[in-house]
Amino acid sequence: MAVATSSSLALFRVVAFQASSLDAKSFASSRASLPNAQRFMTRQSASAVRSRSSVVRCAQKAIHDPPVVADTKAAFLKAYPKPIPSIYNTVIQEILVQQHLTRYNRTYKYDPVLALGFVTVFDQLMDGYPSPAERDAIFKAYIEALEESPKTYREDATRLEQWAAGLTADELIDLGSREGDVERSLQEIAERAKAGTFHYSRFFAVGLFRLLEIAKASEPATLQKLCEALGISQMSVNRDLDVYRGLLSKLTQAKELLQDFLQREKAKKDEREREKAQTSKE
Repeated sequence: MAVATSSSLALFRVVAFQASSLDAKSFASSRASLPNAQRFMTRQSASAVRSRSSVVRCAQKAIHDPPVVADTKAAFLKAYPKPIPSIYNTVIQEILVQQHLTRYNRTYKYDPVLALGFVTVFDQLMDGYPSPAERDAIFKAYIEALEESPKTYREDATRLEQWAAGLTADELIDLGSREGDVERSLQEIAERAKAGTFHYSRFFAVGLFRLLEIAKASEPATLQKLCEALGISQMSVNRDLDVYRGLLSKLTQAKELLQDFLQREKAKKDEREREKAQTSKE
């Protein structure tokens, strides 16, 4: 998403102020002493001023006018109106809010590492979902609610996994040693981080760690070197990885409790059916 500079914003404000200062009275007083042709041109000028003012207002709005969280949630519910078990829905709604704030940040720019991070989180959170087809539909609705491409997320995540699988730890860290799409993406991230225009997120942290896992290089020292190569704060990455691990742990416990509950309910149902069948025989 494009980010307007402060000088651009200042220019828009000056033009808007100048346009609004030309009021109808100044045109009306000058029009009385002009021939018809000149009056027509004056009317055209007034119309042009109003048009410029409208364009300025639209341009100002277009610079950064993101939807609110409620809009993103509504888009998700519209795309996937079916009920989702609360154990999954609670987490989905929580990360949807987090990703909305990332997605519509002024400095946000999509990158494949973030995609890998989100796909990793989503697949682990939704592991064991009753219907794989519905799980895929939820993924599609989620990404489209953020006005992005589910296909791109999946393809980029797969591409990075395949890329990392053929690397050693040293090769993964040495971003400038090879040429390719993934390498260029990582180098661009490093350049944006150096320039202060990179928007870091928790999903990016998970994506980085997933790359190290695939390359069998998840030691803390390797993570530190990769963060340094990209210009990313290792402290932030470690903090967010801890949050991620805690979320997975809680979700696993909740799934186990749910499974126990369902088994007990099934046992009770089977027992009632047996009692009913026994009663009917008597």
